[in-house]
Amino acid sequence: MAFRKKSTKNPPVLSHEFILQNHADLVACVGMFFVLGLMFEGTAEASIVFITLQHSVTFPAAEERATESKFLYYYGIKDLATVFFYMLVAIIIHATIQEYVLDKINRRMQFPKAKQSKFNESGQFSVFYLVSCIWGTFILISENCLSDPTLLWRAHPHNMMTFQMKFFYISQLAYWFHAFPELYFQRTKKQDIPRQLVYIGLHLFHIAGAYLLYLNHLGLVLLMMHYFVELLSHICDLFYFSDEKYQKEFSLWAIVFILGRLVTLIVSVVTVGFHLAGGQNQNPDAITGNVNVLAAKIAVLSSSCTIQAYITWNLFNVQLQRWVEEDTALQAPSVKKKRTKGRSSRKGTENGVATSNRVDSPHKRKEKSS
Repeated sequence: MAFRKKSTKNPPVLSHEFILQNHADLVACVGMFFVLGLMFEGTAEASIVFITLQHSVTFPAAEERATESKFLYYYGIKDLATVFFYMLVAIIIHATIQEYVLDKINRRMQFPKAKQSKFNESGQFSVFYLVSCIWGTFILISENCLSDPTLLWRAHPHNMMTFQMKFFYISQLAYWFHAFPELYFQRTKKQDIPRQLVYIGLHLFHIAGAYLLYLNHLGLVLLMMHYFVELLSHICDLFYFSDEKYQKEFSLWAIVFILGRLVTLIVSVVTVGFHLAGGQNQNPDAITGNVNVLAAKIAVLSSSCTIQAYITWNLFNVQLQRWVEEDTALQAPSVKKKRTKGRSSRKGTENGVATSNRVDSPHKRKEKSS
């Protein structure tokens, strides 16, 4: 994601440069189209599908004195419209953070072009991971998942979600879907696009899998652990970009990274084992949340192990690249010193010859005169 320089010239309307410079305003206009639809009776019903959560079920109050009914949600085809609207919101927030925070820091720090894209990427992900960790932890506390971990595999009803749980998953899907157009808006380099597509696709695959299989609590716990480790990673990168002396912090993050991967695997195996251990059902139905079959066990555990192996492999690649960069940075000054010493010795010999010629010139003139 390159640093964007605003030019004084106004590009032609709807041109490539015009869309890149004003994509947030264009997306905001599309979002306002759905919001304004709430003002008219004929379009309010359609606009509500995009703005509010759909597929709700009302349950009577459990207690006799309670008067408020409880609303639970399941997923359906209308969720695609809600994801699309909040994807537009994510694009607007992304552009706001980029323009009013990251671009100003880039101008003040005057990073080289090689570091600008990495700094912007780490800055955007740091904000997202921080907000998601706080939000997800609040949901886990409010639904007593931290005080009673058995809710990870015995949540009841297993095919329903609370409002905050569904809204969290809708927001997560919207954010990762918005990352696809951001590759174009942020002028991502062609060599970085495959890496970004794999990174985005893996997150979408696992978040959508937990959402569709009603493994909501398990998915939320695993996301919190993953996001916390990624948050530390990008914070370390931000400190490293500001001053390279913070390179030592990378070793501390590597330890936390490995521990996070191990805990994620342990939680996945334990939760899936208890969740699906009560006898296998011969008639699975993913719509009702009945995935208690051997195929579901293998799919969930294999996907969890695959993502952990892929992320660990990326860690080793990043570390190797940083070691190579450090070696080249250390070798460059020594080569320059050798070159400067050679040049100084040559200049010294030349200066010595010149001074000797200047000293001998009066004697030679006397010999010539005699």
